Amino acid sequence: MDESTQIEDQRLSIQSLCDSGRTLKERNRLGQFSTPTGLATDLLEQARLLLPDSVPVRFLDPAIGTGSFYSALLRTFPLAHIVKAVGYEMDDHYGRPACALWHGYPLDFRMEDFTTALPPSDSEKFNLIICNPPYVRHHHMEAGEKNRLQAAVMETCCVKMAGLSGLYCYFLGLAHAWLAEDGIAGWLIPSEFMDVNYGGPIKSYLLNKVELLRVHRFDPNDLQFGDALVSSAVVWFRNRRAVSGHEVEFSYGGTLVKPFQSRRVLAEALQREAKWSRFPASEVRAASTGLTLGDFFKIQRGIATGHNKFFIKTRTEIAEADLPIALFKPILPGPRYLPGDIIEAEADGTPKLDRQLFVLDCRLPETEIEIRYPALWAYLQTGKPDVSERYLCRSRSPWYAQENRSVTPFICTYMGRGDVGNRRPFRFILNLSQATVANVYLMLYPKPFLARALAGDGELVRKIWKFLNAIETKTLLGEGRVYGGGLYKMEPKELANVPADPLAEMLPFAPYRPMVQGEMFNEYAA
Repeated sequence: MDESTQIEDQRLSIQSLCDSGRTLKERNRLGQFSTPTGLATDLLEQARLLLPDSVPVRFLDPAIGTGSFYSALLRTFPLAHIVKAVGYEMDDHYGRPACALWHGYPLDFRMEDFTTALPPSDSEKFNLIICNPPYVRHHHMEAGEKNRLQAAVMETCCVKMAGLSGLYCYFLGLAHAWLAEDGIAGWLIPSEFMDVNYGGPIKSYLLNKVELLRVHRFDPNDLQFGDALVSSAVVWFRNRRAVSGHEVEFSYGGTLVKPFQSRRVLAEALQREAKWSRFPASEVRAASTGLTLGDFFKIQRGIATGHNKFFIKTRTEIAEADLPIALFKPILPGPRYLPGDIIEAEADGTPKLDRQLFVLDCRLPETEIEIRYPALWAYLQTGKPDVSERYLCRSRSPWYAQENRSVTPFICTYMGRGDVGNRRPFRFILNLSQATVANVYLMLYPKPFLARALAGDGELVRKIWKFLNAIETKTLLGEGRVYGGGLYKMEPKELANVPADPLAEMLPFAPYRPMVQGEMFNEYAA
């Protein structure tokens, strides 16, 4: 066993021991997820290809942990070729054992917070930065700390980070001051920056401040970190401005060395594209003034009760508690309990399902309920204060009233998983019942012009539902987002952006965009 393999085995033992000393919840809050040996090796092998052979390596890891990247550096580059190596780690729990491990090696191990460290002079900057920064979510960061980091990044690279940015975004921005001209940086970060709003400043930095070289997104079903539900990406860039016509490589799945898919995309096209995760599976989206689902539907999430177990009951539970069924309305169960994509109705409008559920929706004051429905009043008292003081409930008046969500025949699952056997994480349901839905669904309400066309036309209703279900999965995923483990999610605004030109051909008139916009103004004026 050579020395580099032996030291890596020791490092893995230390990593395992340190990880076991903290709960998964603690490490989630602190964003502490070590880089697997194979992945660290792949990154340094890629770095070796990007750096000229004649250039000595000046290496920096701003969040070194136990040193997975430094260990890979020693296995990939000749020791004589590494003229400087620096690592920052602020957590004693990992830092002290790691510092002892690397004692005697040419590594300057600094037990400091990288975000407060002063950048080096130009002559001392680094030509290779490799980092798996801490994935601390924004809600675990204090407001004062966010303000400090935002100001520091703005001073460093003139990029204003969004308020919802995680700590990894600030690490990336601050490291700009440490990267030498023409230096290479490889960042292992959550791939969600490619789609979410707070990722905008990161994408702006990558397109306008440096030369973005490659973005590799791992298959979300193949978690790079077994204990972290986060989809990962590796972002490579060079510290220089991109020239006109520069292309960025997007790859997906497999490994960095052997991805399943790859495509080169013009940087200019990325400036116009809000959803980078659509690459490499899809081509550059052509500029279009065509129609989208948002032109035909107003899309909203289903109701959020605040406490489903308290507010949603079966018919049997309602009868056993002597509660008034008239104050409940039918609500569909979750997608897993739907046997198909068409919900037929009983004579009274309730869905024809084995699992029939009803949600309490009452706006009577408690004083009136106590007189008219004493059993219901007694039941409401059991929800105080645990249910009544929950955020959603206390913001409503009365606290047991539900959001106003009328029935619509068109609903879509809000999130789902895709796998080899089923690549349909989103299902469009034809709801022919009078049931509303919870917030695990999106509700598509026809705009007034479409509602008029649908009135009394059951055949057209089914044609539109079939069109919705025929939308290609990759088209939907191009607008939605994906998380670790293959969990896909679609927000109302994202679903509204899905192209829908063929839908116009099904209508008895031609709703070109100017007409649709006019109908929208009429709707708001109504």
